[in-house]
Amino acid sequence: MDVQLDYVHITQPNYFYVTNFEKNFNYKNGHEWMQNNHIIPFYCCALYLVLIFGGRHYMSNRPKFELRGLLVIWSGSLAILSIIFFVRTLPEVYNILSNHGFYHSICTASTYDPVNSLWSWLFCLSKVPELGDTFFIVLRKQPLIFLHWYHHVTVLLYTWYSCIEISGYSRWFTIVNSFIHSWMYSYYALKAMRFKLPKWLAMTITTLQIAQMFWGIFVTISAYYYAYIAQVQCNVPVKNLIFTTLMYLSYLILFINFFKRTYFSNKRVNKKKEKESRTKTE
Repeated sequence: MDVQLDYVHITQPNYFYVTNFEKNFNYKNGHEWMQNNHIIPFYCCALYLVLIFGGRHYMSNRPKFELRGLLVIWSGSLAILSIIFFVRTLPEVYNILSNHGFYHSICTASTYDPVNSLWSWLFCLSKVPELGDTFFIVLRKQPLIFLHWYHHVTVLLYTWYSCIEISGYSRWFTIVNSFIHSWMYSYYALKAMRFKLPKWLAMTITTLQIAQMFWGIFVTISAYYYAYIAQVQCNVPVKNLIFTTLMYLSYLILFINFFKRTYFSNKRVNKKKEKESRTKTE
């Protein structure tokens, strides 16, 4: 089945099975709801910041909570949800690339497909409950780094804004982010279950996150090229491009810094300690 858009015939993706819930999803209503409630993510972020920093102060002179069982359920649930997002949005991305090329994956919105529209919309909403990650850190009295809460706040604001804008290149953010989160939350769930996982697995996940930032920057540059240099049909407002570029650049810097501090700074410290201990015994 083909769909006639303003400037191209789009072939519908093939799905193994489509539920009635997916078939009957009205993206127009969902989109209007997000537009009419665009203030919600700002309220959520404000409340989130008050609670996590207020929570840190509250927990400063109190014993930490273990919450291991609840963390397994939480991380496992988000892992399953991320896998569903990836599996249900992959056919549309494959379809647009194989039948219409990279240009349309950047410039043609996925709203023509009800299945992808539903799961992309739910993906945007899922960034609200994902804020709950931080409360485990606060209650378990683990280090709360700037990257963690900054990332949660900006991702929620960005995804909600992108859903309102209906930009074609946001499909890449959805599928890449859900793929990485499938691994990340699975890793967290296994760690909470006390599985001994190799260090290279954590390094691989962080490397994938860094690669996501490079890819996001490439996609954003491609969108700018199509819309403002080649000047072909491409619905990507300048303010969206600016916001996206600044967001990905900030993530890239922060994740690279996190990678260096987490996986290489410790090695230097350990080597220094070993050298000092050898000197003392000589």
